[in-house]
Amino acid sequence: MGLMDLFKSSKKAEPLCLEWMEVDMHSHLIPGIDDGAESLKESVALIKRLQDLGLRKLITTPHVMTEFYKNTPKIISEGLSKLQEVLKEENIQVEIEAAAEYYLDEIFVEKLEKDEPLLTFGDNYILVETGFMNRPHMLQETFFALETKGYKPILAHPERYLYLQQDPSMLESLIEKGIYFQINLLSFTGYYSKPIKAMAEKLLERRLVRFVGTDCHNHRYLDALERLPATKSYDILKDSKFMNSLL
Repeated sequence: MGLMDLFKSSKKAEPLCLEWMEVDMHSHLIPGIDDGAESLKESVALIKRLQDLGLRKLITTPHVMTEFYKNTPKIISEGLSKLQEVLKEENIQVEIEAAAEYYLDEIFVEKLEKDEPLLTFGDNYILVETGFMNRPHMLQETFFALETKGYKPILAHPERYLYLQQDPSMLESLIEKGIYFQINLLSFTGYYSKPIKAMAEKLLERRLVRFVGTDCHNHRYLDALERLPATKSYDILKDSKFMNSLL
């Protein structure tokens, strides 16, 4: 066994700890309303695991997508209340709130134009996502409209968008406009792909990451996240100052 093998072995032995993160602001823990937790039992088990990792607060963000997940503030609020009741019954003392992960499409723009209520967290932050392959036609215009309405948009997992990987100028344009970036911790493990891992590392090294999240959907996500301490990014993540702690 060589010196590098010994180093890698010691890295892998380190248990995952997320105390440095404090608050997870991207997850799918309300059961039965999107592609996340399927039951209250699963939700509670996932929340216990996240709490055991050192997180003091969870802001769960169900998908709002016109074609697939037609969630509303009422649906999400009711789901959160049921989950909070069960957590109280089981004496699980972790703070949990709910916002949403909005898919940017024409219907979302219509909601914005009509001043329909949108779920936010912290200092009026709103978590948004796009399709992974093609850039939305009105991407920058939608960000501008959100800011005009007083929202502070956070682009969920930009490292996963192929159009940003292929068009550096588009990425730089978003950076220049001050759009907040949220990176999935799983991206640093190679869970999604090597190019996504490389993109996440690049954004982290350039200090462009303002928020990090687990994007937890199920136990498979958390099982894979256990590999994070073995990555070269783990120490950088622990030493970075993210805005999660302000939520």
